[in-house]
Parts: sequence; C-alpha cells; structure tokens
Amino acid sequence: MSAGTRPPGADLPEHPDHLWREPDPKRSYDVVIVGGGGHGLATAHYLARAHGITNVAVLERGWLAGGNMARNTTIIRSNYLWDESAAVYEFALKLWEGLEAELDYPLLFSQRGVLNLAHSLQDVRDSVRRVEANRLGGIDAEWLDADGVREVCPIVDISPAARYPVLGGTYQPRAGIAKHDHVAWALARSADAAGVDLIQGCEVTGIDVRGGRVTGVRTTRGSIAAGRVALCAAGHTSVLAAMAGFELPLQSHPLQALVSELLEPVHPTVVMSNAVHVYVSQAHKGELVMGAGIDAYTAYTQRGAFHVVERQMAAALELFPVFARAHVLRTWGGIVDVTPDASPIVGRSPVAGLYLNCGWGTGGFKATPGAGAILAHTVAHDEPHPLARPFSLDRFTTGALVDEHGAAAVAH
Repeated sequence: MSAGTRPPGADLPEHPDHLWREPDPKRSYDVVIVGGGGHGLATAHYLARAHGITNVAVLERGWLAGGNMARNTTIIRSNYLWDESAAVYEFALKLWEGLEAELDYPLLFSQRGVLNLAHSLQDVRDSVRRVEANRLGGIDAEWLDADGVREVCPIVDISPAARYPVLGGTYQPRAGIAKHDHVAWALARSADAAGVDLIQGCEVTGIDVRGGRVTGVRTTRGSIAAGRVALCAAGHTSVLAAMAGFELPLQSHPLQALVSELLEPVHPTVVMSNAVHVYVSQAHKGELVMGAGIDAYTAYTQRGAFHVVERQMAAALELFPVFARAHVLRTWGGIVDVTPDASPIVGRSPVAGLYLNCGWGTGGFKATPGAGAILAHTVAHDEPHPLARPFSLDRFTTGALVDEHGAAAVAH
C-alpha cells in the first residue's frame, strides 16, 4: 500500500461494541443486494475485496442471516455428479479451506468427511459412477465397501439383518461442516469494514424498472436508487422477480431439521442416505444435527409437517441404533427454492442491471463463498463468471439443463 493510501472503510466511525454498523439507508448506491443471508453477505464481501466496489447496500427485511443461513445444517461438500455442478461446489470448497484466514475469524470449519451410503445394487452403481466422475474432475472421492464404511464411522449399523443393509458408500474426506452463524458474522464484519452498508429491518416492496433497466428499489425505509441490483433472497426470489415483471421457474418448499440434546463425541463424520432419507452429523458442542427431504407442498412457512420429523428420526435409528435413547432438543424449518433441474440460477435476468442468485435448493450453505465470488464477478463486469454460464436462466428455454436430482435426492 503506497504512502498516504488508507484501506477501504478507514474513515468509518468505530463501533467497538458491535461487529458492524447500523446505518440508515442512503438515497442511492452503485449496487444494492437484496437479502442479508450468507450469499448476500458473501457477494458484498467479494465486491469489495475482489473488485473494489464498496458503495453497496445489503438490504435484509429481518435481521442479518436470520433466514435459511440460521436454519441450515451446515454440510459442505463438492461431490456432485455433473462437471458443471462439481466445478461450482469445488470452487466453493477451496474457498472454504482458506476462508477462516481470509476473514480472520474462527469459522469452525471441520473437514471431517461426508459419507453417502448405498443400500441397493442401483445405489451402488450410481455411487460408483459419481465417484469416477468426481475423480475425472480432480475431486477427492472414494468408494468404500461396508467394512470401509464401518472403519470411517463405527456407529453405522452395517449388519446384513438391518432393514436397509449398507452395501457401501461414497466418501469425500475434504468435506465437512462449519459454524453457520460465525460464517455470517465474519462476512458481515468484513463487508462493513470495507464500507458496505448492512441495513436490517428493510423489506423491499417494489423494484423500479425504466426502459428495460433497473433503476432502484422501493423499501419500507424509503426508495433507494441503484445502478445494479442483485437478488439473493433464496425462496423469496420469485416474489421479487415478479416485482420486476418476470417469472422464475422456482418452487419454494419448507425444509425441516432438528437437533438432539448434547452428547459426548461419538459421531466422527457426516452420514447421508437417500434410501432412508436422512443425514446426521454431530455439531461442535455435541448435539446431533439431523435433516431429511423437503416437505412435498409449496409454502413460505418456516415450519413443516410433524410426520416428516417423525420419519427422519425413524430413518436415523435405522442407521444409528445407538441413538435410540437420545432426546430431541428442538426442530425448525427453512424455505428452499427448487428449480426443475435441481440446479441454481446465477447470472443476468431479463432486466438489465438486475442479477439473479437463486434456486440452490438445499445446497446453498456449502456454496456460500463460491456463490458470492461468482455473483460479485458477474455484477462487477456485467458478464457471467465462467462457472456461472451453465446456470443461466435461459437454459430453461434452450434445454441445456444440469440435472442434479440424483445428488440432491436427499437434503444436503
């Protein structure tokens, strides 16, 4: 840094009792990001860090990271089937591996590995296919037989008498979990320090478009002019798109999860199973974190049906009889946005200057730094990042779909 040059945000007032400022919205910004969850905060971070764009506002109708970011189960992996998907998630995973140092904040990123179990011959065929595809793409992936599964996770029931016999599984050693609230706080702190305004309690009620180009947003705290607007509102992105005059191929569903009481360390990795439709990990404090598939109906409720929780608990006990006497501490729900091909939409919209980041379904958390970096590039250059090109909105008219239903059959 040359003499006399001050870092971004150096003239901002100090706020030692808070991780970030609480500014009032200005009348205009170069970029407005709608949605203060992980993806919105990551986009702001990379706009400042990688592109020097700091006249940015992140608008959140509730509190920062109070939506899906606070309601996910924190699994991070990149072992997707198709090259396009695997490339995005591997890009994100590599960013995760350096993110704690980049943000100077303890994210509790634990690369404890992820096991995807196979219970039938078709499961085995599909799993081996995915392992070989991952290896060709340079992603760490292994096929384990039943004894190998037991070696990685001794508490999985691999007995032949099990209702769903474990024939083996895929394993990604570099995968793992992170502390979701720490991730959000670190990204928010970084963006704020660069001069980005993080504005909570600010709901977008309209999007202004003139001559086919976005000119700003209307909010519960007044109108804000903007040269560019990025939508990072997960399940509510289709609602925002309608304000701008176009439709998105999205469905929003509730997704439930639960945690147990605190237990001694007993579960060393993350285990997922499509056949019994559940995944289980153990958080840093000791509680078991369990999740399953999305509720079948579309809704914007942050809760779901009891029978889904009941089924996922029964499924977990099929795999882990050792947890039979554990008690549920609490359950919660999020809202996931799902596209017809179970892959995200990232890039430009039909409205000039309005950008999309949505459709991540149940895989949004693991993509957080990657999605932020890719969208920031797209916004800064008005040109899709190379990794985002396969996920443009127009694939639903050209037919160039990226069908990841196999990798996304169980929430992840």
